[in-house]
Amino acid sequence: MGTDRRQDGHGRAVGLTALLGCGIVLLSACGSMPVTGDVKAVDASQPGDSQVQVYAVAPRDNATPIEVVDGFLESMTSDDPGFRTTRKYLTKKAAGTWKPSAFTTVLSKAPNRSDRPVHDGDRSSTELSYTLTGEKVATVDAESAYQPVAPTEFNRTLHLVRQNGPDGKEWRIDLVPDGLLLGQSDFKRLYRSVNKYYFATGRTAGQSTLVADPVYVRNRTDPVTGMDTVTQTVRSLIEGPTNWLRPVVDSRFPTSTALRKGVTSLAPDDRSVLKVPLNKKADNVGQRSCRMMASQVLYTVRDLTSARVEQVELQRSDSSPLCVLGADQAEEFAPDGSSGGPDSQYFVDAKGHVQCIPGSTRGSGDPEPVTGPFGDGPVRMSAVGVARDEQLAAAVSQNDASLYVSSIVSEGELPAPAVTSRGKNLNDRLSAPSWDGRGDLWVADRDPENSRLLRLAGGAGKPSEVTVPSLDGARLEALRLSADGVRIALLLTKDGHTTLKIGRIERHGPPSKQQVSVVELRQAAPQLADVTAMSWSGRSRLVVVGKEQGGVQQVRYVQADGSAPASGVLPGVNQVSAVAAADDEQLPLMADTEGDGIVKLSPGDNWQTVLKEGSSLVYPG
Repeated sequence: MGTDRRQDGHGRAVGLTALLGCGIVLLSACGSMPVTGDVKAVDASQPGDSQVQVYAVAPRDNATPIEVVDGFLESMTSDDPGFRTTRKYLTKKAAGTWKPSAFTTVLSKAPNRSDRPVHDGDRSSTELSYTLTGEKVATVDAESAYQPVAPTEFNRTLHLVRQNGPDGKEWRIDLVPDGLLLGQSDFKRLYRSVNKYYFATGRTAGQSTLVADPVYVRNRTDPVTGMDTVTQTVRSLIEGPTNWLRPVVDSRFPTSTALRKGVTSLAPDDRSVLKVPLNKKADNVGQRSCRMMASQVLYTVRDLTSARVEQVELQRSDSSPLCVLGADQAEEFAPDGSSGGPDSQYFVDAKGHVQCIPGSTRGSGDPEPVTGPFGDGPVRMSAVGVARDEQLAAAVSQNDASLYVSSIVSEGELPAPAVTSRGKNLNDRLSAPSWDGRGDLWVADRDPENSRLLRLAGGAGKPSEVTVPSLDGARLEALRLSADGVRIALLLTKDGHTTLKIGRIERHGPPSKQQVSVVELRQAAPQLADVTAMSWSGRSRLVVVGKEQGGVQQVRYVQADGSAPASGVLPGVNQVSAVAAADDEQLPLMADTEGDGIVKLSPGDNWQTVLKEGSSLVYPG
């Protein structure tokens, strides 16, 4: 056993006792803890090693108030089962009422603790308060949903009393807010992002498609429930979607369905079958519904286990099989954008014509003009969007005033414009178009006199206006639709900054008179002060181009919930003006650059030039 005297970022030592050979870290509340000096940061993290288990240490006899506060904060970053040791820093009453799983507050760094307490008047010998401060960047609610916020000041008070203990007087915390308080590095060590899957509403049975709902679950074992990561995830799936996504998705699990009581560990057997025992609420589910339930489980857990799950068996309360679904059978319910989806790339060449790079070449093939008026027609184009079935395309004229829709698989004349903008300036006209997974076409008219978001059902007919009630005076610059058709990514400019937000698409009424709106916009890249370009990249991830405040341009991944994966920053590339990613995350990332033309980045490789000339390169969608 050795002692790791790590530095906290301000040059001050933080006491940790580690069993490195066993991957265990013991948090010590009394390891040479200074009692004078500046504000201190309590940081128990081991950056980059999510497999290190951290165990709390109970307060020593006659612990000082400052040792109790620091010990409690450190203990919250541990893997303390039931937070039993953590509760020893609290009074008996506070320990019984404190709810650590209510929510988690995430700070940019571990919380700072005031060096000197606030004395409680003439009761200063028996009551003290310490102030905790920091920069709040996110919360994780009781549903495990991550909610980023613009960095804001955080301030919280811990109140201590001196009470009678078994060995005399002892200091304990008697007023403590519910939830956990973690620095960002500890949060990333303790939790991982997973996607739950639910069915998009408003589609026929033959069009059922799964939608990713990202949440954060505990690495290894959850201290409160004792469940491993897979079991936590399946339980969360069965409990239902997060509040934000709930209005546009359905779960096939009957109300009040749960895992059978006492289940804390789920793992595939030696035949790669994951058996999921359910309670009585699911005993009488029909086979079709059961298969849909099993597909939700399969797509949710398939990337969580070291051994890939090839089959899911849902079990009744008496352990008899309810239904069995294999990975090949689950393709019927595959999320839009799973492997096998469109993988060709399309771009506008130097002459304003649309060309295609065949998907089988992974961005390395020879471009070919598309069939029809976009390939050799008289109107020069500036931007293109291709339907996911690659039958239709929409292109914006070079002056950005007109949107045309045409077949790219058959010859024909260029039709009349489907949308026309009256914006006076080039930047005040039409955005690049985008297609959703339902086959609808979307475009923004940025005319300040008549700004609107438009949708053409099936890419045809009269465009209908989509309401966006929460724009709050921001200007819509660009848009990209998700493959599932229930989310939209928007670039919005306000007060001189362009930010990325994700909105939920709600549809009401029959298809012929459907009212569509984009609601509850939320930040998707709060760490970036300005975003230049973005594209969906897979089921619940986007690639963005932007800058942090005062920083340089970077290309990085962000999750749809606004969280940033640990390995999100991509290799640098010069002056990116547009970016394109596929629904299949294994396909190359493409980018338009001012100096190198169109470039691509394949997994595990560096940026390579694809075309010296051309722009507006896109994947279908």
